[in-house]
Formats: sequence, structure tokens, C-alpha cells
Amino acid sequence: MKHLLSIADLDAASATGLLDTAARLKDTLLGREVRKLPTLRGRTVVTLFYEDSTRTRVSFEIAGKWMSADTINISAKGSSVSKGESLRDTSLTISAMGADCVIVRHPASGAPHRMAAWADRDAAATGTHTSIVNAGDGTHEHPTQALLDAATLRDRLGSVAGRRIGIVGDVLHSRVARSNVLLLSTLGAEVVLIAPPTLLPTGVAEWPCRVSHHLDAELPALDAVMMLRVQAERMRGGFFPSAREYAIAYGLNENRLGLLPEGAPVLHPGPMVRGMEIAPAVADSPNSAVLAQVRNGVHVRMAVLYHLLAGAPE
Repeated sequence: MKHLLSIADLDAASATGLLDTAARLKDTLLGREVRKLPTLRGRTVVTLFYEDSTRTRVSFEIAGKWMSADTINISAKGSSVSKGESLRDTSLTISAMGADCVIVRHPASGAPHRMAAWADRDAAATGTHTSIVNAGDGTHEHPTQALLDAATLRDRLGSVAGRRIGIVGDVLHSRVARSNVLLLSTLGAEVVLIAPPTLLPTGVAEWPCRVSHHLDAELPALDAVMMLRVQAERMRGGFFPSAREYAIAYGLNENRLGLLPEGAPVLHPGPMVRGMEIAPAVADSPNSAVLAQVRNGVHVRMAVLYHLLAGAPE
């Protein structure tokens, strides 16, 4: 694996291999007072974020540090990007400085793919290689989020294969939804997208999933449900009448939690808009796997860095 740009780059075996590596790393570090492995000593990992982030950026940084890599954070707001430097020049500059891996989040869909092409071209000329990891590009994909979601579902359900997973909310603007539909279907799950018609993308009928507009009707048959953040910052126009009406039709409240099978996990990629997408009592209930997702995010991202920079396990 040279880069991780899309879940479409992974088949069932390679995705399962990443999840298994994450599980082994989690077991290895469990109970350790000093959570440090020498695996990536001497490697340099750069996080390059053109959008705000807490969970993804920090978990990648922790993942690198726990594996003894040198980690460097670059924010677009405090770099030469604010002076007008192009993505290409920024990318090639970081590679020329010796970065082994660049983790990028960008508002333009496809930006990490362009960076990977430039990195491969530069590697052919210089003999040094920089891996690119997509940490979210526009409304396209977020592959490591889908992997940590799958890891959390495996922890709670034992297996993803044969399970019915509901993904609820703003599918139109969600890179998390796209990556999860691809990964979960690849791993053998049945995926149901539940959203108002205005928040479904064109061409969704071609996705490997089923589509529904009725949350209450779907909940009793779901093994797990994933609530999506309503991405108001990406919306231009009225996609639903009001936050209150959205909550009434598609918010996961305590009554709806009771419609789910007992113990069914509730996931959310964060940040949560409490009271709209998910009720506070649900977010803090025993069903909630939100903090488990955050914890698994570190180990999954450790596994990604390991497979990219240290080679697949024997």
C-alpha cells in the first residue's frame, strides 16, 4: 500500500488486515503505563489540514507519536498557503523536506489524489517516496473514519458481515457516509441510508445500499445506527424547513432509541449537534459508541501508518 486515498482502494482482505492490525496494536498497548512502540522510529509524519479538525488531526498525531515517528502539524492558516502558495508547491515542498507520509484534509474533493500523483512523479525522479493519506476531501471520502467505524462495530457486534447498518442524516454533504457505504458493503454488511430526499446525492441509487426516508420504520430491523452531522457550513440554500423539524423527523431521541434492538450501538463521527441529530440522553447512553470510535481512531490510524511505512505484518 503506497497511499490511502479511498476505501475503493481496499478489498475485503486488505481492509480486514488493517482492522486486525489495529486490534493487535490495541491489545499490545492495553494496560501499558508508557504507550510507546519503536515501530516507526526515524520516520517523519506530517499532518496538513486546510480545514478545522479535532478528532482526526489529534488522533493521527497521537498515532504517530505512539509509534515513535516524528510528527509535524501544519495548518493552512499559519503556513505559506495564507500567502497564496498552491497545493502543488506545498505538497512538493513537504516531500522535498523528507516527509515519509503526509496526512491531508482539504475542502476540494480529489485534492489528496492530486498530491499522490505529484508524490509518485517526484519519487520516480528522486528515488524517495512520500505516502499520502486522505483525512477527508470535500464531500468525497474519509477512509480512516470508515475504518474506525468498522472497528467499533466489530467490537460491539462481533462481526460486520451479515449485519444491517443504518446511516442517518446529511448524506449529501457527508464524506463519512460515502466511505462507510463502500467499506461496510465490502465487508458484507447491508447498509440502509435514511435521509430526506433533499439530503441525498444524485446517483445514490447506484451505491451498494438501500435508501429510505422513514427513520421510525427502519430502526427495529437495524443492528446499529450511525447518525451523521448536518453540515450547515457546506449548505447553500434550504435543505429542510428548520432544525426543529429535522430533529422531529430524523433526530435520534430516547423514544427512537427504544425502537432499536436491545444493545444496538449508536455511532456518530462527531462533532455532535446535541438536540438536533441526537438527543443528549442518547449520546450519553450505554448504547452510545461515540467515545469508543474516538479510542479506536488512534489504533486504526496507527495501523494505517504501520502498513504504509513499515510494511504489512508477516
